[in-house]
Amino acid sequence: QVQLVESGGGLVQAGESLRLSCQASGSITSINLMGWYRQAPGKQRELVASMWRGGSTIYGDSVKGRFTISRDNAKHTVYLQMNSLKPEDTAVYYCNINLSPGTDDYWGQGTQVTVSS
Repeated sequence: QVQLVESGGGLVQAGESLRLSCQASGSITSINLMGWYRQAPGKQRELVASMWRGGSTIYGDSVKGRFTISRDNAKHTVYLQMNSLKPEDTAVYYCNINLSPGTDDYWGQGTQVTVSS
């Protein structure tokens, strides 16, 4: 079994920064894909950023140039540095990992990010 523990959410003002962390533990040899999704009230969950083990990344259009994803493979941890935050970034942010292609994803419990104007 795999567990994900997220941290780093909170309340900030527009223009400020936050850093999210998500550490995976359990029966893990390596992790193919690690990333973040978010869901705002009344909206569908959307991709924020993901990073493959080899270093390739993908970002949602709304966060490109402001957010940076990184990971520490030895610690099974993924980070999301969020700069220049906007009120529309307010959402619950979920950590997502996939151990290997074709297997099920694992999700964290979510961490709230609130950006005030």
